Amino acid sequence: MTSTISAYTDKIKEMSMLSLLCSCFYTQPHPNSLYQYGDLEVKGLNKRMSGQAFEVILKDLEQDKSPTQPLPSPPRKEVSLEELQKRLEAAEERRKSQEALVLKQLAEKREREQEVLHKAREENHIFSKKTEEKLIQKMEVNKENREAHLNALKQRLREKEVHAAEVRRNKERQADLSG
Repeated sequence: MTSTISAYTDKIKEMSMLSLLCSCFYTQPHPNSLYQYGDLEVKGLNKRMSGQAFEVILKDLEQDKSPTQPLPSPPRKEVSLEELQKRLEAAEERRKSQEALVLKQLAEKREREQEVLHKAREENHIFSKKTEEKLIQKMEVNKENREAHLNALKQRLREKEVHAAEVRRNKERQADLSG
């Protein structure tokens, strides 16, 4: 393992020197530049603004040693009609229980929605009652203020009439005294 790592580091050092030399002579890498160093494969990528770019691919040693063969499938066990029937019944029970669970969840969700709607209606009703009470109270205050204002105007009008009658009497007295 340590020899493999040291071999990789040596190859990478060699590759760096090689890439440095190549980048001095060739600014654009060859489109099919592919280097192989034993179990190490290096592909040159397009030149970047920051310098040369490479893709290093390490080959798997175990993959080379053993060719891929499909694994043999385990021997099939003969299934009887009764066992198939039991499996079908179990599947049907699972399906029914799953369906019951889904229906239960939907019922709970519907119940929660109904509770939320009921609460919203109740809050709306309370709000409208409070608003109506405030409006009635405001209208009563406005009515009282209007009546007080009209009474004040009537009182001033009476005072002006009394004053006008007094002025007329004083004029008549002066007219009687002078005449």
